[in-house]
This record gives sequence, C-alpha cells and structure tokens, in this order.
Amino acid sequence: MKKYRVNVQGMTFTGCEERVVVALENMGAGEIEVDFQRGEAVFELPNGLGVETAIKAIVEAKYQPGNAQEVQSQEKVVLGDEDDYDYIIIGSGGAAFSSAIEAVKYGVKVAIIERGTVGGTCVNIGCIPSKTLLRAGEINRLAKDNPFIGLHTSAGDVDLAPLIMQKNELVTNLRNSKYVDLIEDYGFELIKGEAKFVDEKTVEVNGMKLSAKRFLIATGASPAVPNIPGLDEVDYLTSTTLLELKKVPKRLTVIGSGYIGIELGQLFHNLGSEVTLMQRSPRLLKEYDPEVSKAITQALMEQEVNLVTGAFFERIEQDGDTKKVYVEVDSKKRTIEADQLLVATGRTPNTEKLNLQAAGVEVGPRGEIVIDDYSKTTNSRIYAAGDVTLGPQFVYVAAYQGGIAAGNALGGLNKKLNLEVVPGVTFTAPAIATVGLTEQQAKEKGYEVKTSVLPLDAVPRALVNREKTGVFKLVADAKTLKILGAHVVAENAGEVIYAATLAVKFGLTIEDLRETLTPYLTMAEGLKLAALTFDKDVSKLSCCAG
Repeated sequence: MKKYRVNVQGMTFTGCEERVVVALENMGAGEIEVDFQRGEAVFELPNGLGVETAIKAIVEAKYQPGNAQEVQSQEKVVLGDEDDYDYIIIGSGGAAFSSAIEAVKYGVKVAIIERGTVGGTCVNIGCIPSKTLLRAGEINRLAKDNPFIGLHTSAGDVDLAPLIMQKNELVTNLRNSKYVDLIEDYGFELIKGEAKFVDEKTVEVNGMKLSAKRFLIATGASPAVPNIPGLDEVDYLTSTTLLELKKVPKRLTVIGSGYIGIELGQLFHNLGSEVTLMQRSPRLLKEYDPEVSKAITQALMEQEVNLVTGAFFERIEQDGDTKKVYVEVDSKKRTIEADQLLVATGRTPNTEKLNLQAAGVEVGPRGEIVIDDYSKTTNSRIYAAGDVTLGPQFVYVAAYQGGIAAGNALGGLNKKLNLEVVPGVTFTAPAIATVGLTEQQAKEKGYEVKTSVLPLDAVPRALVNREKTGVFKLVADAKTLKILGAHVVAENAGEVIYAATLAVKFGLTIEDLRETLTPYLTMAEGLKLAALTFDKDVSKLSCCAG
C-alpha cells in the first residue's frame, strides 16, 4: 500500500468531502481522509493501482485535483507495558493540555511533567493577567479623559495592590478550572520536577528515569534579555515581574516596542505612569504594513506616550532607585531616566535544560526546537509544539499544534500543520489585528497586488465613538480579486479580524465582501467599506450604501 496526499480545489462544505470520499472508495482507495477546509485528500492505494486513477476519480466528481504527493505512512503506537508511559509531555501549558486531551482518545497512559506552575504562560503570566489589567487601565484612561462634551468623569490615583490581588484571583480560578482540574477529569498523571533526556526514549525527573513510546516537548518560552552593557547590574523588570508590582511607578521606561512592550507600556501609561517606549528600529512594528505602524504611532503620540525609535543603546546604569538608559538617536546622545525599567525584547525558547542532544533533537539558532510539517522533531519519537518552536506566539496556535502532534504521534494520522492563515491581535487602544499577507509579503510571493486603505474616520462607528485614529487595509490578488490579507487598527479590531480570517481562509473576493450585508454602526462594517474603497470614494456614499 502507498499513501498519497492530493490538494483538491472546489470543495466548499462537508458534503463535498463526502463526494470525494465516495469517488475514491469506488476506485479502490482506502484509509481516506478528506478536509474541505485544508483543501486536501489523503488516501492509500493498493500496490499496482496508480495515483492517476485517483486523480481521474476526483475530476469526475467535479473537483480540481493538484499534484499528488506520496507520504510516508506513520506507525501507530502499539500499547504495552515495556515502557513506563505511552506519551510523556514536558510542559503544562496550552499545547501540553490540548495534546494530552487528544491523546486520551487513543486510550494511552499519559504523564505531564512540569517544573513550575501548571498552566503555562497564557493563564499564569501572559494573556489572562495582562488583558484583565489592560481593561482596567483603559477604564481609568477614559475616566480621566473621555471625548464627550458635558460628560464629567474623573479618576484618582490608582491603588495597584488590590488590582493585582483581583488579577491573581482570576488567574487562580482559571488555572484551576481550565488546567489543574482537568488532570483528574481526563486521568493524566502530573509529575512535578525538571525533565532532561537521558536517551531518545528516556527522561530523568527528580532522580527517576521514565521511558515512553512518544514524547511531546511543550516547554514554552521565557522573556529574552538583550546584550546591553550594564543591564545585568540593574534591577529591571520583565513582562512577568511587571505584573506583580504593588505600586504604579512614576516613570516607566520600556526597552523593546513589539506587541508585548506596547501593550504593557500603554497599560502603565493608562494607570498613571509617564511611559517611554524605546527600540532600535526606526518605526514601530516594522514587520506590519506601514499604514498599521503609522496609525498606532499616531495613537500613542496622541495619548502622550513618549516614543524613542532608532535608538542605539550604549549602556544602562542604576543610581539609587533610578535607572538610566544611555542611548544615541540621530547622532545625538540622550539619557532616559526612570523609576522602573521593563525589558520586552522578545522570547527565548525553554530548551536549555532538556539535554536535547542526548535525544537527537536538533535546535535552531535561537535554541528553538526544529520541527517538520507534522510537528515532529529530528527524533521520530519526539514531537514539539507551541512557543518552544518559535512559531506564531499565540496560545491558540500552541493548542492546535499540540492536538496535531498527539494524533500524529499516537494515532499515525500523518496530518500536516496548516498555519497559512493565523490571525493575531495586539490589545492596545486602539487594538491592532492582522491576518494573512502584508502588501510586501504578497509581492514577495509573486502576486500582482491590489490594495485599499481606509482611514478610521471613514467608519461611522469610529465617528460616534469619537475615536478616529486608526486604519483598515485590505490586500487582494489583482487577478482573482481574492482577499490575501487584512490589517486593522481600531477599537474591537480583535473581534473584526475573525470575519477577515474567514475571508482569507476560504478565498473570498472583494466582491464577496461588497455583497455581504454588514450591520450598520459596527466596527466590522469597516471591512465592507474597505472593500468598497478599492474603486469607490466611500466619503461620497450615504449611510449603509454599497
């Protein structure tokens, strides 16, 4: 038997999958899996039956097959007692728990090894604590400075300690309900301790050697620390320790202005700190479309956040409680003083203590675990998922990877990861949300590109909110008019981007967006207006006009 994967165009719903399955069954294929969302069919053919016959069957079913790729069938795990476990997962975050839950479907014996707090980054020190505090900060900002005449609101100094206590209670509750309690519900075994590989099928934890048929490494990542002279002698904060402060600092300097730095910098600005964001790059979020960078830069400046871009960091010193950052900007030397210093310059994979060389697992230049399209490392027994691979740094991506890894490792499913359409949100005010290709990326991929740029003051929802700084940008294939990317800076951009994600994933066109009814006075209406902007001046349209 040989196994093949064929890309299939033209499938739009589950009924299409059934038609392709029937067509392949009738010509003699077996072990058939068809997914209309991924646009592919995977099947096995008996020896002597050529793949051309399968291609013809798909055509006769009225779909358009692409090239056939032979894939190596993956061995299913045979359960038994020769190992301590069937599946050992190192780490206990989103990727780990998703993988463990999927693994249970195969009736396997699963152990999760965790050296610290169960739950990983997102629930403990990342998404949950930062976003609840961001909401608090936004309420405080609006109370101090709302845009409506005659609405008299004010806010006093923020008492940070009880706010942090409330945040910690939320974190504890979610950690228990979404992680800790699931251990007993699903029957995993939790082992507390530091894991390191002894060989390709054995790890050592607390002096015990544990073997398994398959492993998943899901150890996540930690804040990276840049090489700046004097930094190691200064009491600086990371994204973890910043969220445990009990007092709002008068002055906060942030080194690094990626999404973490901007979110946390704006948070403390909204809580009452004088905030300075600093970075080496000449523009914020340089990997985003220029219109996105321009819009968020304008918003931060309007909110009186200090921006220092194009900075060369000479050294950092501490004088009493004051941190001093010495930089050169545009050939001029400057000294930025602060009461607290946040370092937010990216993430480093947690691989250093795993002794991966003993297991034959290769890492990349930043210590990230190298995986293939099936989430497998260079050791066929060992898989990896989540931030430790330095893929898209989102918990929903980690969970997706973890589930795929379990199916491939234990069920022999041979499913490929599909990360072509990954939405991302930065929870600033206004929020930043993107999906698909930027204009530059689309051009680099060979597309003839057509774009529309809609300023936020053309969106009625923004006008009634009286918050008009932002942008909608759509990137489309000029030939097919399919939407390739969407980029939004606006209030509730994170809610808007899901609709754009569906448009990119399922190949919707500019015309599809134009013809779709959109509720008036929602921010999502900006997507339709941006679609109209390709060849109309929306400022000349009446309300709701298409």
